Amino acid sequence: MANPYPLYRRLRDEAPVHWDPYLHAWVVTRYADVIRVLTDFSANRAPSPEFFESLGAPEVGPVAKVMVKQMLFMDAPAHTRLRKLAAPAFMPARVRLLHDHIQEIATKLVDDVIARGSGQMDLLADFAEPLPAIVTAEMFGIPVEDHVKLKEWSATFAGMLGNFQHNPDRIGDVLDAAENLTAYFQNAVLSQRKTPRPGLVQSLMTSEVNGDRLTDEELVANCIVTMVGGQETTTNLIANGMLTLLRNSEHLARLRGDPQIMPAAVEELLRYESPSQQTARLAPDDVVLGGKQIRKRDAVIAVMAAGNRDPERFPDPDRLDFDRDDNRHLSFGWAAHFCFGAPLARIEAQVAFRTLLARFPVLELTAEKLVWRENLGLRGLKSLPLLYKANA
Repeated sequence: MANPYPLYRRLRDEAPVHWDPYLHAWVVTRYADVIRVLTDFSANRAPSPEFFESLGAPEVGPVAKVMVKQMLFMDAPAHTRLRKLAAPAFMPARVRLLHDHIQEIATKLVDDVIARGSGQMDLLADFAEPLPAIVTAEMFGIPVEDHVKLKEWSATFAGMLGNFQHNPDRIGDVLDAAENLTAYFQNAVLSQRKTPRPGLVQSLMTSEVNGDRLTDEELVANCIVTMVGGQETTTNLIANGMLTLLRNSEHLARLRGDPQIMPAAVEELLRYESPSQQTARLAPDDVVLGGKQIRKRDAVIAVMAAGNRDPERFPDPDRLDFDRDDNRHLSFGWAAHFCFGAPLARIEAQVAFRTLLARFPVLELTAEKLVWRENLGLRGLKSLPLLYKANA
């Protein structure tokens, strides 16, 4: 968890298309192969409630019922339909209008840290978690004071995405989170039918393409996946990115001295430490990939973070380089399922780093050992304790 990249390198070198009997899936690590999987293979992989009943685990059905309605687990034409209905809320021009308000939220969070005057902060708890949580709540048009519980539910729900361990003791918590998120957004839809509020919930409720609209089940399911994705990945981008900068002091100094390179720096941080490390697909037919025969409906794990360090695509890939040309990384996915929240994540990260570096002329890691969450898919820290000196 602390450093998966040597393993990724070994997989790329020795078995770029590797059958893992524990995961019962193919693991794909080269840039070109990852693109092929993300472009051509099926995303329709969410187990149905009936599948869990056949396993004697019907209690997992409520989670499955939500997931099968999420565009993350759909192929065309169902995915195309949902994407068209949801996309207007995330148009880059619309997201750019949020920039000043995101800056206000970031400034307030930093002000709160400085007001405590301790000289120490936990970047995750004090900044990297609440910033996207508050932004996401406001984007949805739901009460901003709910961001704490929504963050907690989202983190629990996300614990099953990309977590390959068998953790039956966590099922209860995941089910509770799914039920809480479902009930929350069902109530939000009912409330906004009576009293509309500007935001994503209202946009999805009123979005229409050729007379087609989202059903209430689709509305709720895709509010959940957008809430979870919008919070967990951006939190990891900010925290992992800051850790990377602190471990590369010359890059940190350069970014302080030249904030104009911030967009390129964020793209390189995305490539270097992908917040979403991998995703899964199913083979649409019998195919040959990397010289290996993959059978129809075999599970394939596309490791975007490994593709982002492929030397055939990125020269000297283990070196952080803000001047990297043609930095077309895989961190937001590829093709039809490219993350439509990418413009928002980019702006949040740019505002976050610019604010932190401007307000804290000194930022240092403490001597505490860093602890990573047990989720390789959404790889992030449990905390990031820092020492600081602040400007007023």
